[in-house]
Amino acid sequence: MSYFSFLGLFLVLPITLLLWLTRRDWQRGRQRPAQLASSPAWLALLLHVVIAFVYTTPWDNYLVATRVWWYDPNLVAGVTLGWVPIEEYTFFVLQPILTGLWLLFWMRHWPDEPAGEWQNGRLRVASVAVVAAGWLIALAILVVGWRPGTYLALQLVWALPPIVLQLAVGADILWRYRRLVLTGILPPTLYLAAIDTLAISSGTWTIDPEQSLHLLLGGVLPVEEFLFFLVTNMLLVFGMTLILARETKSRIAAHRIPAWGIGD
Repeated sequence: MSYFSFLGLFLVLPITLLLWLTRRDWQRGRQRPAQLASSPAWLALLLHVVIAFVYTTPWDNYLVATRVWWYDPNLVAGVTLGWVPIEEYTFFVLQPILTGLWLLFWMRHWPDEPAGEWQNGRLRVASVAVVAAGWLIALAILVVGWRPGTYLALQLVWALPPIVLQLAVGADILWRYRRLVLTGILPPTLYLAAIDTLAISSGTWTIDPEQSLHLLLGGVLPVEEFLFFLVTNMLLVFGMTLILARETKSRIAAHRIPAWGIGD
């Protein structure tokens, strides 16, 4: 299967369906609940598409340049920017659109909740500490040069800093909307992992077994690939939820982000 065929079949088609559902909801007057409508949805999605493209490009180029993964040159169009084929850049754009539209669909179908802002400074501190510790462990793996941990460590060193920032701003806000957040993250992650399994099986791309743990889900999918889709969907869903939640806007306006005192 060519890379563009993969993108068209497994990403463009479901995106088209989600766009149709978005149009249908708009025609029926279905809106996001007030507590999740502090910013335009299209702006939040566009912002995350741009960030995903810019932030992922140098990292993914490094992975291909160091042969952490590679692609079959016979299954791509032959246009590369740096070390990465044009299809991969297209994927950088399509994945956040897919997950973002999925999240927005469920936001429009989410029930209204009582107004008010719930704060838990301890939760923000604890979550940041745990994730920061994971980042330090991943960095240590790279420093000591443990080769089977290379792909895993590169993922965590790349993905965890923005997650730390998101948790510092609103881990408690994300916890309040935890059912929505899980709904936004888990189904796209499982779907993308499933289609990635098909792409690896067909040879569209390959993960270097010497630079991965070689723990294969279903006998095919490296566990690092599942983790990649998990953390990237977390980045997107966390970010969009925080941007759209009214609590985040009021927290920033009141300059309460660093107020992690005992009483809050």
